Amino acid sequence: MKRNLYLLLLLSFIFAVGTANGQGALKFEKETHDFGTIAEGTQAAYEFKVKNVGNQPVIISAVQPSCGCTTPDWTKDSILPGKTGTIKAMYNSTGRPGPFHKSITVTSNAATQTQVLYIKGEVGPKDLKTSYTQEQKARSPRLAVGSTSYNFGKLEKGQKAVAKFTVKNTGRQPLVIQGVKASCNCVSFKVSEPSLKPGQTAILELTYVPMMLKEQNEVVTIVSNDIIMPDLKLTLKATVVESLASKNMLREGAQPVPFR
Repeated sequence: MKRNLYLLLLLSFIFAVGTANGQGALKFEKETHDFGTIAEGTQAAYEFKVKNVGNQPVIISAVQPSCGCTTPDWTKDSILPGKTGTIKAMYNSTGRPGPFHKSITVTSNAATQTQVLYIKGEVGPKDLKTSYTQEQKARSPRLAVGSTSYNFGKLEKGQKAVAKFTVKNTGRQPLVIQGVKASCNCVSFKVSEPSLKPGQTAILELTYVPMMLKEQNEVVTIVSNDIIMPDLKLTLKATVVESLASKNMLREGAQPVPFR
């Protein structure tokens, strides 16, 4: 009897240990992102990358920012063991001059159920151009693109459309695309590399959701740490209608234009 009781307790202990170990675990590539100084009006964005280093799937159930000025988006699908997901934080700097430091609380079914990420930086004047020395200009990152416009053709009002641009750092310091500005507040962005080394290329995706009918020419300002041309302008064109005969709720842009 005692032996059977001992075996039962041992099996219960092994089962409990196995259950405790059988959990997902999230490991973030970084927990704080510093935007540096951005111009007021910039829609700054950054994607935190997270990997499931546990042995069970993880589902991120909620991402809660500390203020309404930060809009989060995240991987909604289950993150399998060994796979990665993203949490995108967007900060609207309009009317918010000065330094900022915001938290984003991530809730999941991982071993650590609540984790906190941070974004910080400083919102400067709308025009950040100042006097730089010749040496600073010579060492500056430089943002170059293969094409400065994209024509979607016909789009439905409210339809999500994605344009892809090839960008390149032709300068001597790492290049960071800090955000975008558009008068319609209908454009967001994603870049394949958070920081471009000198000579490196990347794909810049602009997601456009038109809300006005007829011919639209949206000028999108790309804000970067290029001190020679900190505000690069791209144009998105579309003919916006109420509905299309053949609906396509996500129209991808053409293949990236090779940099010339």
